[in-house]
Amino acid sequence: MLPHLHNGWQVDQAILSEEDKVVVIRFGHDWDPTCMKMDEVLYKVAEKIKNFTVIYLVDITETPDFNK
Repeated sequence: MLPHLHNGWQVDQAILSEEDKVVVIRFGHDWDPTCMKMDEVLYKVAEKIKNFTVIYLVDITETPDFNK
């Protein structure tokens, strides 16, 4: 399971606190078929890239700060 960020502050902290890894954030709707496909791909590669990347999901319905 990939971790979700639930508000703008969590998104900011995820980006600002990570100095040694690439931060990947998927913004979209959890119910959207395209996002579901992306989530599946990200989940499959997460273990392989965990040494240099962190992956988060943001549902823009729950966190509307990033809808623009």
